Amino acid sequence: MNVRVLLFFLGIAGTGMVLAQERPVLHAGASVQGFVFDGRVDETCWREADSIPNLTMVEPVEGGTPTFPTVVRVLATDREIILGIICYDNEPDKIVSFSKARDSYLRGEDYIKFVFDTYQDGRTGYIFAVNPNGARYDALSEKHGEHEDQNWDGIWDAKTYRGKNYWSVEIRIPVKTLTFSKGLHAWGFNVERRIQRLQETDRWSGARMDYRVAQVIVAGLLEGLPDFNLGIGLTIKPSLVGDISRQAGESRIYDGKPSLDMIQRITPEITAQLTLNTDFAETEVDTRRTNLTRFSLFFPEKRQFFLEGADIYSFGLGLSPHSLLPFNSRRIGLYHGREVPLVVGAKVNGKVNKTNFGALMTHMGSLDTTLSPTNLGVVRVKQNILKESTVGMIATFGDPSGLSGSAMAGVDFTYRTSHYRGDKNLLAGVWGLYNWREDLGNDASAFGLTVDYPNDKWDIFGSFRRVGADFNPSLGFVPRRGVYAYALSVDYMPRPANIRSIRQFFFESFYYLITDLDNHWESYTVFTAPIHFRMESGDRFEFNLKPAGEFLKEPFEISPGVVIPAGGYHWLRSRLELETASKRPINGQITWWYGGFYEGRLDQIELQLFLRPFTWMIIELNYERNIARNLVNNPDYDFDQSLFGGRLQLNFSSDMQLSSFIQYDNMSRSIGTNTRFRWTFTPKGDLFIVYNHNIAKDIEDRFAYQSNQLIAKLTYSFWL
Repeated sequence: MNVRVLLFFLGIAGTGMVLAQERPVLHAGASVQGFVFDGRVDETCWREADSIPNLTMVEPVEGGTPTFPTVVRVLATDREIILGIICYDNEPDKIVSFSKARDSYLRGEDYIKFVFDTYQDGRTGYIFAVNPNGARYDALSEKHGEHEDQNWDGIWDAKTYRGKNYWSVEIRIPVKTLTFSKGLHAWGFNVERRIQRLQETDRWSGARMDYRVAQVIVAGLLEGLPDFNLGIGLTIKPSLVGDISRQAGESRIYDGKPSLDMIQRITPEITAQLTLNTDFAETEVDTRRTNLTRFSLFFPEKRQFFLEGADIYSFGLGLSPHSLLPFNSRRIGLYHGREVPLVVGAKVNGKVNKTNFGALMTHMGSLDTTLSPTNLGVVRVKQNILKESTVGMIATFGDPSGLSGSAMAGVDFTYRTSHYRGDKNLLAGVWGLYNWREDLGNDASAFGLTVDYPNDKWDIFGSFRRVGADFNPSLGFVPRRGVYAYALSVDYMPRPANIRSIRQFFFESFYYLITDLDNHWESYTVFTAPIHFRMESGDRFEFNLKPAGEFLKEPFEISPGVVIPAGGYHWLRSRLELETASKRPINGQITWWYGGFYEGRLDQIELQLFLRPFTWMIIELNYERNIARNLVNNPDYDFDQSLFGGRLQLNFSSDMQLSSFIQYDNMSRSIGTNTRFRWTFTPKGDLFIVYNHNIAKDIEDRFAYQSNQLIAKLTYSFWL
């Protein structure tokens, strides 16, 4: 093997080939005299401030001049950061902007996005984005900028304005929303603009297709920041919840309870939080899903208490819900779909020098006669080493069902460079875990390694993991135990210069093999995409081939009454997928998987449709159907699963929304609705009104009432 290739896969070469690049600098203005928060960016204080006069095109022409200029200015006082951004556009009537709601995912619209690296460590960042309608999005940079944790919510505000040939935005971010290094007068800073109808992305620093704006290691600098004033650093957030509910055949129940959250900034870098009698009434219900595997499905965390600071608990390069998660916060406060009272919880997270840490401790109450009160918690420490790398440990304790002696501990190391061979991303990582519990055997460990080369033209990923037969952490998520797992993906994604209608091709391949600990195969997948391209319009088409196999050591009931016998099975499946550009008022995606499945045939049809008839209305429709025929060559082994979901969202303003979510599936034969009104009457205060209603078919095949619930929750934050 060529020596350079060997060094590449080991991930230990390339660090000496860094291209020297001077970071661009923007100076924050100190004067806010005459500032009016109206989105116009026309006051004298703006004209006197330093500016970024324009960005650099990332896509479609890397390093090119943007189609329209973008001017960025920043003001900073001892209590807040204020941004003023003007986005010029000669055709303002063609601006793509649908959303108004808080936390809208703005990927398919025009937007301005920016990131702060408040520790200037090149690893973590706060991300904010606003579209021309004033819809606000915030997130945390996760996994070294490769992902964005959009579940984080900060206290901030934005106002937009549309002129004859531009749209502009003013953004106010209280420094109490952020954690930062004390005495640091320069932060990492980057800005990105999306012009959706042109499929154009412009950026200030790190303007390369191989980088993402969340990779703060390539960000510029925001200098001239003052010494920030946090006051005594205490936030008191009381909430009051009223609840009226009724189950079929039972009397109506009236309930009400207060809850309290207290957040103390111990230092600018360290935050402690205490929650008492916590309620999650405003949390949206889980989306229903079908499952044709013999393994548990993973559902993401949606409760705000657990989401804040959750990025610190990310562990192990390449680990995900599809493979293994050592800590899954949904194991706290939820037991077989039922909510367990969170009596008290405490969190602390922050950074000291180059050490990042987080700790979460909870005391759960009893659940009828099923569960007794229990204590659960997690501790995570990550040390920054080298220029972009980390080494860390994680530990959890406690078991939701009360089993004694439950604990888990592990270590991980992630090497990362964004300058491999000059300007490419390269990651390599190893990790190991071990857990204890009274019901476990001796093989309670797991370990693995990963190499990742995530870049625009070539994206190469390889991983290996071993999961012991007894590895089953009480606060983790492990879909498969007692296995060796091997994965390799190689994606080649050229951008053709001689085909004007096509923006990018995606030639993808993925190989996945799982064996038991005696090296006997259990599952394999070979996924290829011989045809996959995205057009200049944003439309996308894909055709896939997927040979796969499963070896069942015991019978598997895939659907009620349909039992697949033990044995080895092999099949070939194909997929056709068409996605229309999200810039259109009506857009969507259709996916059709077809072909063999357990010696029979399975057709899977998925439809997703977005309708935006008005700026204040968004309709989302989802439909999934699984049609299985003649499984294991048995004509009686047919089933038909259908699942429907629909959402109507009315955006009265960027601070007031009404969303109604309805779901039906023919497995449970039930219809559930979740209607949620949110009014952010100030950046510090919210009113939620939630109504849930459920009906299901009875033995006479008629829909009958199951339950309903009306909840009102008022919450407000006091800053001291």
